[in-house]
Amino acid sequence: MSPTNLRKFREFYQNYKIQQALPAELDKFPETMQNTIEYLSSRFVLGWTHYVTLMTVKNDEERRFYEIEATKNGWGYRELERQINSALFERLVLSRDKNGVKELSIKGQIVEKPADIIKNPYILEFTGLEPQKKYTEHELETAIIDKLELFILELGKGFLFESRQKRFSFDNRHFYVDLVFYNRLLKCFVVIDLKIGDLKHQDLGQMQMYVNYFDRYVKTEEENPTVGILLCLTKSDSLVELTLPKDRNIYASNYQLYLPSKEELKKQIEEAEKEFSKNK
Repeated sequence: MSPTNLRKFREFYQNYKIQQALPAELDKFPETMQNTIEYLSSRFVLGWTHYVTLMTVKNDEERRFYEIEATKNGWGYRELERQINSALFERLVLSRDKNGVKELSIKGQIVEKPADIIKNPYILEFTGLEPQKKYTEHELETAIIDKLELFILELGKGFLFESRQKRFSFDNRHFYVDLVFYNRLLKCFVVIDLKIGDLKHQDLGQMQMYVNYFDRYVKTEEENPTVGILLCLTKSDSLVELTLPKDRNIYASNYQLYLPSKEELKKQIEEAEKEFSKNK
């Protein structure tokens, strides 16, 4: 064993408090060694490289969240690295109160309502588009489709891809929804519209029309109401709140073509906490 590995073993033992986790009687008798091994094998199911990656996360709640998600979703260590680097935990924290944050560290991400699948921002660095260069909505859409597997991983749990540029018509007019997904956990359609600039109130009205159409003519009685997501570079939260009704099933989120810094997300979380305290 190299000195580096020995240090990692020690760090692992300290981070996961293995001695405290073991039932007290297991270390008293040699014949219980098999029980000890079985217990540890059932508790630590990921590969060693996963745990080395997890130990880069210093916050206990955050580390536990990533461990649960990696186990549930079968993430390889590279996907685990990406989720940590893209600050998935912090982005989910932005839409939750303190109890919701605690739940993330105990249960992972549970999808029970539309708000549970929303992130802000979405990180689309895998598209390969450069933030400083001009690109069209069609180019963004094509880049997402080319890396569809990664985009579905970024969207989160339960997403199934249905179509791009989904056409529907009425009054001799044709309309096209950029991307259509189905979420098997929520049992509903999720329609996504891409905007490369600032979000306008007309964009919100258009999405409301898309959602209404799917609810009236596409979904079945057994399925839940359609969710609409507008992905945009910039948005005004006040405009979104003023334009959409309170019981809306439509969400506007920013997207970024680069991995955010921890400082940037920490600032957003602090601002969200202040807003939450103000509205309490």
